[in-house]
Formats: sequence, structure tokens, C-alpha cells
Amino acid sequence: MCVMEPFLSCLQKQEELKTLFALSTSTDLTYQKMIELGRRLPPYPEELKQEEKIVLGCQSILYLHSSLHEDVILFLAHSESLISAGLAYLLLYVYNKEAPLAVLKCPPRFLDDLGIPNALSPSRSNGLFALFLRMKQEALKYLVYKDNN
Repeated sequence: MCVMEPFLSCLQKQEELKTLFALSTSTDLTYQKMIELGRRLPPYPEELKQEEKIVLGCQSILYLHSSLHEDVILFLAHSESLISAGLAYLLLYVYNKEAPLAVLKCPPRFLDDLGIPNALSPSRSNGLFALFLRMKQEALKYLVYKDNN
């Protein structure tokens, strides 16, 4: 088995996003695309809007919920800010329905390839990395839980 085979789905989804952003040749077009994607986030249940689900370090309030189902993580996210919602969409697109190990071992290189961190304000960039850190913490939690059961 190829070393990257367990992460093939994660890598393929990153390539799909790079293709989706191929025509976004300016920062304005990149922002427009992120706003469009932010509108596509699935509805987030009101009962999950709990303080412990807020991702700390984001410029806007962003909620992240995760659950483990059949050895893959299901993520839900919500933000009133369309830019933050769009950034969440990007990470959820890549890591939703992936194994916890994929979240931990398959970095979001597509973000740098697309120049997204450089297109963001420092506080939004920090929020993006805070969201990914929280997703990795959730993945680690599920790995530890699985190992202990």
C-alpha cells in the first residue's frame, strides 16, 4: 500500500478545490468565491450553538461541531460572517467524512497553493488556523477514545 493511500480522498478533495478556484485570479475573486461557498454550508442546529463549540481565535463567532460515525468524523460549522463561513466550508469540504488520522496527517496545503492565507487579514488568517487546530484536536480526541475502547 502506498504511504499516501489512506489520505487519497483528502488529497483529491484539495485538488478539487484548487480547480474550483482556478479562475479566481485576484483577491477580490477569491473573496467572492469564499462568500459563495460560505452560503453553501449546511444548516447548523440552534441547539448546537453552545459556548464550548465556539472556535477561539476567530475574528467572528464560528461554531464547530464534530461527531464520529463509522470511523469517520462528521463536521458541522456555522458563522454569521460569510468570509468565516467560506473558510469553514473549505476545511469541511476537505476533512468532513475523513478518518481522524487523515485530519491529523493530511495538511491543508491547498490553502497555501491558492494563496488564501496571504489574501486574508492577519486576524482572519489566525482564525483559519485556529479552526484547523480545533479540527485536529477533535480528531485526536476520537483517536484517543477509539484506542481506549
